[in-house]
Amino acid sequence: MIQIYHNSRCTKSRECLAFLENSGQKYEIIKYLEDVPTYDELKDIIQKLGIKPIELVRRKEKIWIENFRDKPLTDDEIIQAMISNPILVERPIVVNGDKAVIARPLEKAAVIL
Repeated sequence: MIQIYHNSRCTKSRECLAFLENSGQKYEIIKYLEDVPTYDELKDIIQKLGIKPIELVRRKEKIWIENFRDKPLTDDEIIQAMISNPILVERPIVVNGDKAVIARPLEKAAVIL
């Protein structure tokens, strides 16, 4: 089943959710700010995205700038930072089986549906 890692306060995330609703496909909404992914879940998502953990970080967030930006962090430490501060996770993420995309721009979601 398709999953969307969703933040209802984010315009891009709401647009992606509407896109999924209109697609007619079944999907699951994961409100990742409330239901924070585990280390293994986040690592799995990063692997499906085919990116480095730092590429999933919202580096303009105040939390990142004040606490992490100038520190030399390992991939594991970056993943831990996102688990401890889920607002740092870029959104929306759409997962379909063994593939995932950060749906920015929205059209990227269509690629894996």
